[in-house]
Amino acid sequence: MAVAAAQDAISLLKADHRKVEDLFAKYEGTKNEAKKKALAGQICLELTVHTKIEEDIFYPACKGEIDDDLWHEAYVEHDGAKVMIAEIEAGNPGDEFYDAKVKVLSEMIKHHVKEEEKRAEGLFAQARAAGLDVDALGAQLAQEKKDLVAQYKASGVPKPPTPSFHGTKLA
Repeated sequence: MAVAAAQDAISLLKADHRKVEDLFAKYEGTKNEAKKKALAGQICLELTVHTKIEEDIFYPACKGEIDDDLWHEAYVEHDGAKVMIAEIEAGNPGDEFYDAKVKVLSEMIKHHVKEEEKRAEGLFAQARAAGLDVDALGAQLAQEKKDLVAQYKASGVPKPPTPSFHGTKLA
């Protein structure tokens, strides 16, 4: 059995971004409700794992090393995505607003990815410039990702906390 080559943290996170972009494109390209449900479930799983490994490992390593505003925005963007993921997980294709929720989540993620991947001033560029050990972080991220995927496939995607949101009551 071949052993996968180790990825540095930024390469691993960028690979996650590309995978989710592909899943969103597949979702947009299908009309079949069963396929939509499966793709939406995969999108939610991938994003839940991705946000968890970033928040547990990568973002804490970046704290104090990158622009505070960018660091705060990343957490708030994650929390917004988590709310939308919970909405998608609770619904089904064919429900009113379901496709719109997947589309809005896609747009939110597209913006978030752009913020992380900007060439000079993005979160990833700042992390590299700060000299973070992206190889060691990559190993941690890969292990945590493997563990979470197995756990979530066995027990379902959990309802993740949204630490930057404080439960505003709208209605």
